[in-house]
Amino acid sequence: MASSATNTSNFSEDRHIWDSLKQAIAASSGFQNWQREQSLGNQRQGHSLDQQVRWYLRETLETLAY
Repeated sequence: MASSATNTSNFSEDRHIWDSLKQAIAASSGFQNWQREQSLGNQRQGHSLDQQVRWYLRETLETLAY
C-alpha cells in the first residue's frame, strides 16, 4: 500500500511541475511566435494548451536535432 501512496504522491508532484512548466513555456516569446505561425496556417486551432505545448516542444527538439 505504501508504494501506491508514493506513486500517487509522485504523480501529483509531477503534474504540478508539468503545469508550472507548461505555463512558463506558454508565456515565452518563442511559443507565442510559434502559435501565431500556426494560426496563420490555420493549423492546430482549438486544441488544448497542453497539446499545443507538447507539439511546440516536439518541433523545437526536432529542429535542434538537425
